[in-house]
Amino acid sequence: MVSKAQIKEIRLLHLKKHREQHGCFLAEGDKTVCSFLESNMYQVQQIFALAEWIEARRMWLEKQPDVKAEAVSPHVLSQLSHLQTPQQVVALIKLPHRFSLAPQHNNWILALDAIRDPGNLGTIIRIADWFGIEYVCCSPDCADAFQPKVVQASMGSLARVRIVEEALATLFQQHAKIPVLAATLHGKPIQVFPQQTGWHPPAFLLVGNEAHGISPALLRMATAQITIPRVGRAESLNAAVATGILCAFLCLTETARPARDKSAG
Repeated sequence: MVSKAQIKEIRLLHLKKHREQHGCFLAEGDKTVCSFLESNMYQVQQIFALAEWIEARRMWLEKQPDVKAEAVSPHVLSQLSHLQTPQQVVALIKLPHRFSLAPQHNNWILALDAIRDPGNLGTIIRIADWFGIEYVCCSPDCADAFQPKVVQASMGSLARVRIVEEALATLFQQHAKIPVLAATLHGKPIQVFPQQTGWHPPAFLLVGNEAHGISPALLRMATAQITIPRVGRAESLNAAVATGILCAFLCLTETARPARDKSAG
């Protein structure tokens, strides 16, 4: 039986200091929890779920003998949940060891400068997962990737993407041979940029703060600036929307593939 003290501790995991103190974070919902059960980067510590969920996922749980799954009532689940409409399952997941950036040949790396909106950050993590981007590098003033709103917005993709929390200037200096493409309002149009430069990944795609864009110090470190051409009159794009458009072009456009890949085909 879940005690009142346990419920209080779990509820407090929405605060970063309590996540760090207890070494775990919260995930909710069938799709999200199952993604973490499948992940080789994260360890599920404990599950609280309705009895019907435990029965439906028994085969999954049998593959995870170290994971304790406790059946709880809908009332208790609502007390554990951070959602207005609680789902069938809540899981406690061990915070990962600090991920280090080890760029893969031919892949993009997302670098996020002060993305503070949890929904934007979670959506960007989901975008990275969609396009097979392994690393999302977050500046120290980004939203915490392991807070409940980010975890929820990522829809399970956090289980498959490595979050690197590091000063971006330090990362760029450590990986000086990797170009940095900064997304700005006044860069070169993305559709002509590959032909003009002959670049190819691995490369950083640097996306800035929702309101203020990329900091001047980081912008000075960029190899080049790129932009999504504006046809209408909107002043700007949401950070996650812009990231999705840029990733779609950079990851999927034929002209963005390295020459060696083209010749191999």
